[in-house]
Amino acid sequence: MKTMTILLAVFLLTGRAWAADTVDMAAAKREGSVRWYTSTPIAAAQSIANAFEKDTGIKVELFRSGGSAVLSRFMQELNAGTREADLLTTSDPAAAATLTKRGTFVAFKPANFDKIPAEVKDPDGYWIAQRLNLLAIAVKGDAVKPADRPKTWSDLTEAKYKGLEVMPDPSFTSLQLVAVGTLSKTLGWGFYEKLKRNDIMIVQGHQQVEDMVKRGERPIAAEELDSYAADDRKKGQDIVTIYPTEGVFAIASPTAIIKGGPHPNAAKALAEYMIGDAVQSTFPKQGIYAARTDMPPPADSPKLGSLKLMAIDFGALAASEGDIKSRFNEIFQ
Repeated sequence: MKTMTILLAVFLLTGRAWAADTVDMAAAKREGSVRWYTSTPIAAAQSIANAFEKDTGIKVELFRSGGSAVLSRFMQELNAGTREADLLTTSDPAAAATLTKRGTFVAFKPANFDKIPAEVKDPDGYWIAQRLNLLAIAVKGDAVKPADRPKTWSDLTEAKYKGLEVMPDPSFTSLQLVAVGTLSKTLGWGFYEKLKRNDIMIVQGHQQVEDMVKRGERPIAAEELDSYAADDRKKGQDIVTIYPTEGVFAIASPTAIIKGGPHPNAAKALAEYMIGDAVQSTFPKQGIYAARTDMPPPADSPKLGSLKLMAIDFGALAASEGDIKSRFNEIFQ
């Protein structure tokens, strides 16, 4: 009865009936370092690592690559029975859900867990969104006149865009895997066959897509990560994001603590740091949507609530990942 009274008092005072899990910072500092595998954009990842080390004295050993490449390396180590990583941040909620079922992660509900929408976190804390990735279409503004710009995903197959388009490879980036898996289901694989006939260029990841667009070599990104476009706009580049009327993709980038990792306390410290004010407040400034609901959208970007979002079946994507990659490769080989 006394315990129930205390819980009720906590709820009345704080508006929530749970307390954040604690981090043993003394133990984390004794461990001295943390190994973070991540697909977070390079500049953002390095900034987080540097700030965390400065604030805590704990060194971050960073492995950064595309989402699929990061996940592939992690899975190779996991299947070999080794635990090299302490913390994993990818752009693949489907993989995070699958690995949770395998018992790969540690449940952890850090401070600010309650400010992350239920749709982008595991209810028991096995993974939590670090940020949200917005996928849309982009064009080089001075190369593609407003009247000539695509308005829908389907528009990208029009003959007038032949030789002008670029997109990333779903075998390299898990964000593109979500886009391909979803659009191939809603529009059919014929959509990608038409893009192939339109001489679209396939590159590894979103950074390469953005580089091609801003140089004007391929002025239309048939699928782009809006944070890269926003960053280039801040630098004076004329990059225009187009939000297709069929819907845009808003995809969580899950962070999870690895069970059996070499630095468990430092992993918790970094996981909590990533959804704290110091990190979450910087994402909108970098053109990235923060995971927390109390943070604003990036400057000159629409609120998520104003956009039509594509429905994503992460369970189906996880079950058919191999088939999606194989079919895509058959078309664009």
